Amino acid sequence: MADHSVTVENTLQVLLSEKKYTTIRDIMVTMNPADIAAVFSGVETEKLPLLFRLLPKELAAESFVEMESDQQEALIRGISDSELRQVMDELYVDDAVDIVEEMPANVVQRILAQSDPEMRKEINEILQYPENSAGSVMTTEYVKLSPNMTVGDAILRIRRTGVDKETIYTCYVLDNRLLVGTVSVKSLLLAPNDLQTIDSIMDTSLITVTTHTDQEEVAQMMSKYNLLAIPVVDGDNRMVGIVTFDDAMDVMEDEVTEDMEIMAGMTPSDKTYLKSSPVDLFKHRIPWLALLMVSATFTGLIITSFEEALAAQVALTAFIPMLMDTGGNSGSQSSVTVIRAISLNELDFSDLPKVIWKEIRTAALCGICLAVLCFCKIMLVDRLLLQNEDITVLVAAVVCLTMAITIICAKIVGCSLPMLAKKLGFDPAVMASPFITTIVDALSLLVYFGIACALLPGLR
Repeated sequence: MADHSVTVENTLQVLLSEKKYTTIRDIMVTMNPADIAAVFSGVETEKLPLLFRLLPKELAAESFVEMESDQQEALIRGISDSELRQVMDELYVDDAVDIVEEMPANVVQRILAQSDPEMRKEINEILQYPENSAGSVMTTEYVKLSPNMTVGDAILRIRRTGVDKETIYTCYVLDNRLLVGTVSVKSLLLAPNDLQTIDSIMDTSLITVTTHTDQEEVAQMMSKYNLLAIPVVDGDNRMVGIVTFDDAMDVMEDEVTEDMEIMAGMTPSDKTYLKSSPVDLFKHRIPWLALLMVSATFTGLIITSFEEALAAQVALTAFIPMLMDTGGNSGSQSSVTVIRAISLNELDFSDLPKVIWKEIRTAALCGICLAVLCFCKIMLVDRLLLQNEDITVLVAAVVCLTMAITIICAKIVGCSLPMLAKKLGFDPAVMASPFITTIVDALSLLVYFGIACALLPGLR
């Protein structure tokens, strides 16, 4: 797909230089809006308005929605007020809100000035809802029916008003703004006769969210119940909008991206990687790196406090990286698994004892297996092949026993901290690899030196 976009982009560049505008238009009208936006991303900014003007009005608006925010801003600055007004007339309210949220203040003023009063009112209403809530991602353009309306009248209303709605497959039955049911176009078309009333065929088993429901929860509900759209109601059950599946997909993509960045030890960014400058990446990465660097001081203090033990048994030093890495990796496995289960609503804080018990059993199996492999490796490689006489069977036993206990501790920490974070209202993704690894590193050293001092002669 990327190669295809580059080829089309190069073709358009050649046609543009030759001023073959009719040919350019004929090519672009056959393309999907998302593909047009991808092609536009590689076009020089000053040429964007010219290419944009070649598109039919509806396709131009759809392509505009798919463009990156910086391209949208450049295009808005390059087109006239009348052209901007035509674009705004073709946009759905939720798309218009997304654009307004990304633009600087002077551009927002121009956008609102070229929007009709009704859209301007709806945009302002949606912008008042909390960020990342259902109200902030919903659209107010949906098909409204009344319960005493006949099937024939309902179909006629859909024909008259459906062109301006984001979706018409599911219609919403309102009684004085109160949501009382839903009816699909399929049910309307398959009704025995056109004189049936809507209340006789509507579905009253409603699945709704409120305007303040978190957008991630909305997306999860739509996925769970296989919904194309979900109604949004206020505190009095009055319907105010719907969240459509395309918006839910965007929410899920954003949330997964955010979780991945947090789990990797970075502050979430609104920009794509290629749009982020080195300074942007620096700002998002340096806080976590600095925090983790400072937190690693604890491991240094632990090693310093056992300097005499290390001096007496120098061989112990060689195994510190292996133990710390194994413990960190074990904790990361558990934390990532639990964080994913939490995000899918598979786990609740009440499940913590069951989770810990399962991880302990898993850790025991992993610990025993790795301890046996480690013992064989130490005796064959470190002692026989490398002929290190300081490595005795007792030293190998200390290392292997530490590894087994460290894995158990790491998995308990890795599974419990994300659930505790969720319970306290924090994002569980914060308790991921970097944070878990730092804690487990310290634990592994304490266990290591504690066992060494207990078992090895001369260290007690």
